[in-house]
Amino acid sequence: MKLNMLSALYAIMIFVPLELMLNVYRIARITHLEVGTVNVLTGIIIIADVICGSILLYYLTKKWQTNYWTALLWFPYFVLFIYFFAKLFPITDGGDSPNPVTGLLGLGGVIVYPFYILVLTGFARGNRD
Repeated sequence: MKLNMLSALYAIMIFVPLELMLNVYRIARITHLEVGTVNVLTGIIIIADVICGSILLYYLTKKWQTNYWTALLWFPYFVLFIYFFAKLFPITDGGDSPNPVTGLLGLGGVIVYPFYILVLTGFARGNRD
């Protein structure tokens, strides 16, 4: 149970920044903010997510003594989150479609993310009291 909860938290940690990056134009349209302002706010939220999420997941991994399976188990949760988000909030306006480069950045992040999980888990397992 703890392993699945931690894996879902890892999936949420990458899901939120990825969706913020992909939906900049939609957020700007709905909130009536400039795209530049939304980009700055998205960047701040992504940095806060990485810092706070890393600290939280480090302590949870250390406390719950989970193993390296989280590097694989986060992906099904991530796919479920993407699926449900796409079903709940479909792109109805053509202007809300993200740039193709954003998809490449997201794909690169998803490819590198398991290594981040392995490093974080390794530090947490190595520093147990």
